[in-house]
Amino acid sequence: MPEAGARNWKTVKERLGEALVEKCLLKPEDLERALALQRERGGSLSQILTEQGLVEPKELIAVLSNTLQIPSIRLSKMEMDPELTKRISRKLAFHYQIVPVSFLGDQLTVAMVDPMNVLALDHLSQTTGMVLVPFLATKEEIQEALNRLYGIVMSESFKELTEEGGSLSTLELVSETKTAEPEQLEDLIRMTQEGPIVRLTNSILAEGVSMKASDILVEPFEKRLRIRYRVDGVFREGKSLPTLMQGGIVSRIKVMSTLNIAEHRLPQDGRIKFFVRGRDVDFRVSVIPSYFGEKVCLRILDKNQATLDLERLGFDPVPLNALKEAATHPHGMILITGPTGSGKTTTLYSLLKLVDTPKRNLVTVEDPVEYDLAGINQVSIHPEIGLTFAAALRSILRQDPNIIMVGEIRDEETADIAIKAALTGHLVLSTLHTNEALGAVARLMNMGIEPYLIASSLLLVGAQRLPRRVCPHCRQIFHPSKQLMERLILPPNGNYCKGKGCPECRGTGLDGRIGLLEAIPLTAQLRRLVAEGASSVKLQEAARAAGFLFLRENAIGKAAEGILPLEEVVRTTVGVLE
Repeated sequence: MPEAGARNWKTVKERLGEALVEKCLLKPEDLERALALQRERGGSLSQILTEQGLVEPKELIAVLSNTLQIPSIRLSKMEMDPELTKRISRKLAFHYQIVPVSFLGDQLTVAMVDPMNVLALDHLSQTTGMVLVPFLATKEEIQEALNRLYGIVMSESFKELTEEGGSLSTLELVSETKTAEPEQLEDLIRMTQEGPIVRLTNSILAEGVSMKASDILVEPFEKRLRIRYRVDGVFREGKSLPTLMQGGIVSRIKVMSTLNIAEHRLPQDGRIKFFVRGRDVDFRVSVIPSYFGEKVCLRILDKNQATLDLERLGFDPVPLNALKEAATHPHGMILITGPTGSGKTTTLYSLLKLVDTPKRNLVTVEDPVEYDLAGINQVSIHPEIGLTFAAALRSILRQDPNIIMVGEIRDEETADIAIKAALTGHLVLSTLHTNEALGAVARLMNMGIEPYLIASSLLLVGAQRLPRRVCPHCRQIFHPSKQLMERLILPPNGNYCKGKGCPECRGTGLDGRIGLLEAIPLTAQLRRLVAEGASSVKLQEAARAAGFLFLRENAIGKAAEGILPLEEVVRTTVGVLE
C-alpha cells in the first residue's frame, strides 16, 4: 500500500510539472532544479516552487486545482464565522495550516495549502467526527484567514492584562482629565470606569506597544468589533470582540483622550499619554463616525522605538553622506519625499539632532508634534484658529531662527514662504508627497513657484521608503527565475534570500524594516535644468549621468545582500525606476 501511495503522489507531481511547463509558467530546467531541491530536503513540490519564486502562488493554485480536480477558494473575499473555531481548535488549525470555511450536516469544508496531506485530513476527521471536504488556497491567504478567525497569538503581557484580576501596574495613564458631562451620560461614564472595560482597553493598547505596532484600529462591523495592528507597515488582525463591547471601549478611549463622549456624529482628535513598563508612550487618537459606529485609529508614538540616529536608520553610506553634507550648509532647502508612513519625519528629526548645538536656534512647525525633542522649539499648528503652516512660519521668521523644519509643504503659500526663508539665510527642512526625489521639483512648480527660485534654494532632494526585512530566524537562500532576473536587472551573483515563516515572524517571513534613501544634491547641471523648467524625465537622466543611484537600485543592492526579499523591492519601489 505505501508503494501505491508513493506512485500516486509521483504521478500527481509529474502531472503538475508537465502542466506548468505546458502553460509556459515554468521552464523545464527550473522544474528540474525544483525536483532536485525536493529530493535533497523533502517537502512538497508546490511549496518549493513558490518558495523559490519560480511560479506565482495564484498561478500555481489554478494549475494545481485543475490537476487535482480540487476547487480553489479566495479566503480574502469571505467573512469568517467565529462559530467555526468550535469545529477545529486553534492549535490544530495553525499546526496543519488549515482553515474551517463552512459546515453542513456531517461535512466540514476546509481550505488547505496541501490537500494531499492525508495525515492531517485523517487526524482532523477523527477529532471533529466530520467528513472533511478540502479546498485549495494560497499560503498567504491561509495565514491571514487564520489570524482573522482565531486572532494573532497573544503575548504573555497581553494575557496578563486580560486575565481577571491581572496586574495593571505595567500600564498607567499619565493624565486623565474629564470635562463636565450631562446627567444622562452618567451610566456611560460609569461603564468606562468599570474593571473589565478598563482592563480590555488597556490590554489593546499594551499589546500594540508590545508588538511594536505603529497604529491600532478599532473597527465596528455588524457582527463583531475588529482590532487590527499595523506592524512593519502592514496590518495584522487581532482578536475580534463582540459588538456589545464597542460602546464601552470607544467611550473609554474618548475619556482617556479628553474627547466628548456625547458626540457621535463628528470626527474628533485627541491624545493619550501612558506610562508603559517604565517608559512614556503617546497615542494620537482619531475618531470618525462609520456605518456601524465610531471607528478609532490610534497612532503609537513610542520614543523608545523611535530611532533618531541617522547612522542607525539603515541607509547606504553614499546617500547618507550626501544628506549629512547638505545639512552642514548655513542656508538652503532640503526636501524629503515619499508616501505616508515612509519615515520622512523620523529622518528630519534625526537631521535636527545631528545639527543641533547651543549656538543655533532650531524651530519646527508640525501637524501635530510627534516627538518631544529636547532643546528644540516645536510648534503644533491649529488651522481651526488660524495657526496654519504659513502663519506659523511668518511668526517664526521674526524670531531669528537658524534652522526651520516644516512638517509638510501642502500649498503655494507655505512653499513660497519656505523658499524665501531658504534664500534669506535659513536652513529649511521639509517633506513633500511625491514618488521620487526629483518629482519634488515638478510639484513645487505645480504649486506656482518660479523655477529660478527652486534652482536657487534647493540643496538636496531625497526619497525614502521603509521596506520589510527578511526574517533572520527563518532566512533561506532564494534563486530568482530568469524572467525575474531580467525584469529587475538583478546582479547574477547576488545572495538572494526569502523568509520561510516561523513563530518569531508570525509566519510572515519578514521581521522589522530598513530605510531606503535616494538622495540627489543639486549639481550645477541640475540647477541649470531646473531653472529652465526641465521635465522630471530630463532631470532623472542628468542625475543618472552624474552617477546618482535611485531607490530601485538601492533596494536591489539590499536584496543582493540577502537583507530584503524581492517582493519588497517591487512593492516599495514600483514605478520609481523602470
